[in-house]
Amino acid sequence: MARLLPLSLRAPGSCFRALSLRAPGSCFRALLVSLLLVAALQLLYLGLLSAMHGRQQRLRYSRLFQGGGRLGAAPGAGARGGEADSRDGGAGGSLTLGPGRLDPSGRYRLYRDVSRSPVSREAGDLELSLATHSSLHNLHHLPGLARRWQGPLAVAVFSGPGELGASLQLIHKLEGHCPCLRGRVTFTLVTPSGLPEKGVAPEPGGGERQEPGTRDPQGGEPPDPHPACRRALAQLRLYSRGRTNYALSAGPYPNNLLRNAARQALPSRHVLVIDVDMLPSAGLRPGFLRLLGGLTRGPESRPGADRTVYVVPALEMRHTRRLPQHKAELQQLYQVAEVRPFYAELCPRCQAPTNYSRWINLPAAADATTSTSSTGPVLQVAYTREWTDPWEPFYISRNTVPPYDERFEQYGFNRISQACELHVAGYTFAVLDNAFLIHKGFKLASEFHPQKDEENRRNRILFRQFKQDLKLKYPDSPRWC
Repeated sequence: MARLLPLSLRAPGSCFRALSLRAPGSCFRALLVSLLLVAALQLLYLGLLSAMHGRQQRLRYSRLFQGGGRLGAAPGAGARGGEADSRDGGAGGSLTLGPGRLDPSGRYRLYRDVSRSPVSREAGDLELSLATHSSLHNLHHLPGLARRWQGPLAVAVFSGPGELGASLQLIHKLEGHCPCLRGRVTFTLVTPSGLPEKGVAPEPGGGERQEPGTRDPQGGEPPDPHPACRRALAQLRLYSRGRTNYALSAGPYPNNLLRNAARQALPSRHVLVIDVDMLPSAGLRPGFLRLLGGLTRGPESRPGADRTVYVVPALEMRHTRRLPQHKAELQQLYQVAEVRPFYAELCPRCQAPTNYSRWINLPAAADATTSTSSTGPVLQVAYTREWTDPWEPFYISRNTVPPYDERFEQYGFNRISQACELHVAGYTFAVLDNAFLIHKGFKLASEFHPQKDEENRRNRILFRQFKQDLKLKYPDSPRWC
C-alpha cells in the first residue's frame, strides 16, 4: 500500500480523494460539523451581546444619580399592600420587588405603590387627584407637574427589559432629591410580564459627577427651587435627549393600561387624566373644588349630575416661551400665535368641538392673578358640547366612569375610545371657562416615530370593532359614535 504523503504536500483535491478512500462521506461530515460549530458560536455571541446591552442599560440609569444613602426617605415610609418591598442602601443597595399582579391580558405585571413616602388617603384629601403615565425618559417632566398641581398625583411608569431595577432606583432617587414629590405622588411600575418578578437589583454605578453650575433647561418651566433636584433633572434630561415618544425597544407602549393603573392607584372621587408633558393652569385643583362645592349645594346635585365630565381645554406652546399660569397670560400668547389649540397641525378635528374661538374670547377670571395655590381662580361651566367624532378632550370626571380600553396601545384612538363610550353611556361634556392644559412645545408630524401611520391604521380597525362592541354593551342607548 502506498505511503500517504503529509497533508500539506498533497495535490489540490487529494484530501477529498484520500478521505473518500479511507472513509466515504467523512469530509462532508467534517464540513457539516464545522458549519454547526460556527452557528453555535454566532448564537453564543448574540446572547452575550444581548446581556451586555441589558447591563449597559442598567448602568446608564444607575449612573444618572450619585449614590449616597437613603436620600429623603420618610421615617417608616415604604411600599404598602404587599406588592413591593424596597431597600436601598446607596448606589449598590439592593432593590427588591414582590410578585406584583398580572393585568387581565396576562401580558403585563403591575407593581403598585412603590413610593417611599405615603400619599394621604384621607377622604378630604382625595376629592380630586391627577393621574398620568410615562416611560423612563419622560419622567423629568414629573416634578414640574407636581409643583403646578399641588395635590395628590398618581403616575404609572412603563419599564422595559433591563430597566426594572433601575426604574425603582430612579423613582426613589427622584423622591429623595425633589421634595415636591414626597407625600404627593404614588408610583405604579408596569412591565412586560416576562420580566423577573422579584430580586431585581440594579448594577452599582459610580455616578456621573455633576458640576455645581450645570444649567438645567426647563423648556418654559421655572427652575426647581432645590439645587439637588435641578441637578438630578439635568442628568435625566441628558439621557432623554433625542428620544421619541412610542419609539421604545421594550415593545408596544400600553398607554390605556397605564392610564387605568394610575386612576386606580388613588381612590379619589374625581380624577383628571393627562399626559406627563402637559401642565394644568395654576390653581386648577382648588378652583375646581370650589366649583364642585357649589354644584353639590345647587340644583345640579340632583340624580344624574354625576354623568357630567368637565372639559379642560388643551393647548400647545412653543418650547422657547415661559409657560402661562393663568388665562389672561394665555390669551395674550394666543393673539401672537405663540399658543395654539392642541394637535392644531396633526389633527385639527380631534379638538375642534372644544370651540377654541369661543372659549379664548371668554373673559379671564378677575381674581386669577391674585388667587393663591389654596384658593385658585373662580371656575364656572362656560357651555356644554355634545360629543362628535373624532373629539378626544381632556376632562375631570368621576372615578366611576368606564375605564380606558386596554386593547389600544401605541399611537392612535386610545383616548377617543373612552370619550366615545362616555357619549354612548349618556355623559354630558361641560367646558370649564378659566381652566386649561398647556403642552410643552408644538406637536409636529416630523417629530413622531416612523411607525406612527401604521399604528394608527391598526388602531383604526380596532376602533371600528370597539364601536360595534359598544352597541352590545349599551343596547338601549340612542347615541352612537
